Amino acid sequence: MTKIIVAEDFDIIREDIADTLSAQEDMCVVGQAGSGAEAVALADKVNCDLILMDIEMETATAGIKAAEAILEKYPGLMIIFLTAHETENMILTSMGVGAVDYIVKGCSDEELLMHIRSAVAGRPMIDAKIQNVVLKEYSRLRSSERSLLFFINSVGKLTSAERDLVRLLLDGKKIREIAEIRCVEVVTVKTQIKGLLRKFGCARTKDIVELIRELGVAHLF
Repeated sequence: MTKIIVAEDFDIIREDIADTLSAQEDMCVVGQAGSGAEAVALADKVNCDLILMDIEMETATAGIKAAEAILEKYPGLMIIFLTAHETENMILTSMGVGAVDYIVKGCSDEELLMHIRSAVAGRPMIDAKIQNVVLKEYSRLRSSERSLLFFINSVGKLTSAERDLVRLLLDGKKIREIAEIRCVEVVTVKTQIKGLLRKFGCARTKDIVELIRELGVAHLF
């Protein structure tokens, strides 16, 4: 018998799910929660195997925070997220927190039960779509890592004047404004910018600024 807690802030939805699960011979609803905080408190009081956790409850990420708190205390407990939106961000978030699966609200009872039974059997329904998203994110992270290494190497080659120039570009200054601030000719700034573009392998100053912001290293300047 799989002991389940249902955490969902809409009473009608929560009760409907609880009724569906309670009607199964292999499932038992041992508690219901209407918020993330209630779910955390209930997990401390009730012995359960699995929690169906809505993501958006008292806040947009209440279920995620509740799942993190619960899994920190009870790492062997299974959590399946309930979500209204099937997005790549949702998939990555649920997998990152440690949930075993996620279910899109409004699915049929048969699909809901299949997700739960598959998770209990140790074969959560991480389908090809989820695998593709995770692999895509892994590829993006590897690419970012390479970009960061290249960037750090490039920063080491900058002169003091070039670092000052980058700082002004990050502040949104235009070429003429930079020339006035540094008391130099516009042509001088343009020449320095060409040198920056070569070192960073970029075609425009906008690309350098976006790269720095994307990598989160603006503080280096």
